[in-house]
Amino acid sequence: MRGVCVGTGYFSKFHFEAWSRMPDVQITAVCDLSLEKAHAVSELYGLNNVYTNVEEMLKNEQPDFIDVITPPESHLEICRLAIKYNTNVICQKPFGGSLEVAEKIVSLFKETEKRIMVHENFRFQPWYREIKQILEGGIFIGNKIHSLHFRMRTGDGWSKDAYMHRQPYFRTMPKLLMHETGVHFIDTFRFLAGEINSVYAKLKNLNSNIVGEDYAMVIFDFESLAHGVFDANRFNENAAENPRLTFGVLQLDTDKGSIRLTAAGNIFYKLLGEEEKEWQYSFDDVNFAGDCVFATQRHFVESIVSGVEFETSASNYLKNLIVQNAVYASNELSKPVKVKYS
Repeated sequence: MRGVCVGTGYFSKFHFEAWSRMPDVQITAVCDLSLEKAHAVSELYGLNNVYTNVEEMLKNEQPDFIDVITPPESHLEICRLAIKYNTNVICQKPFGGSLEVAEKIVSLFKETEKRIMVHENFRFQPWYREIKQILEGGIFIGNKIHSLHFRMRTGDGWSKDAYMHRQPYFRTMPKLLMHETGVHFIDTFRFLAGEINSVYAKLKNLNSNIVGEDYAMVIFDFESLAHGVFDANRFNENAAENPRLTFGVLQLDTDKGSIRLTAAGNIFYKLLGEEEKEWQYSFDDVNFAGDCVFATQRHFVESIVSGVEFETSASNYLKNLIVQNAVYASNELSKPVKVKYS
């Protein structure tokens, strides 16, 4: 499968490295507004061609897919060009930048045989895939979730120059934590516990040197009657060796016991009335967060080949954005907000 990539920002290195390990995928070109950056990436990963114009790249390369690793304000136009040149798309988030733009992109693909998947990689982190399999076993730990609680303290947003060394644009985003990071956990919560009925949120800004919110306390009510808590801020630190491996810790309680995820990626389980034990599994601590970028991109390739639906198809991903909007609305109104998917 032949692909091209557009964008060479901070997170793109994880995309390029993951593609480079796939013998059945060839990235033939990279495009960026900066020709210097495009050349640097092409030299590092042995790509054939570099461009500063997306349409020119699509016209010349005629790829099977384009990997969109650019800011959200560019997504709509790039997707229009992808459709024009009969190309599948895998697109980074924040998808489209808003629900309204994301809906426009989804509507464009309804009129074509080509497909689009959002590069939502958190649900592909190995610990969540493992926990999902444990839950689907049912008999062992139970399949009725009572609650799940995720606590996140990344500690990268307390200084006056917060985020400058990695993603400086975070400082001026009017919506930050839920828009950029929290949406990952909306999707992960849906992956583990099903659809969300309503949310109650409190958001605030802890670092006055940035514009958007960096603190969130969100309660989720699920259709299954389970409850979820997303307890997060990017200001305070935790003691993890790598706070960006799992981004935090998870406690999940069921009708037969509990599952606990540590910041090091270890999974523990405790059946009611029994001692806690460690769940034995392994993962590769390479690339980003347990190699989830590789797993996400493999899912994209294999789904294209097999024709099965993407787990994070753009149309399905709209639900995450609807929930995200409800979170912001709840904070503004200081009351629970019902999630309306249609």
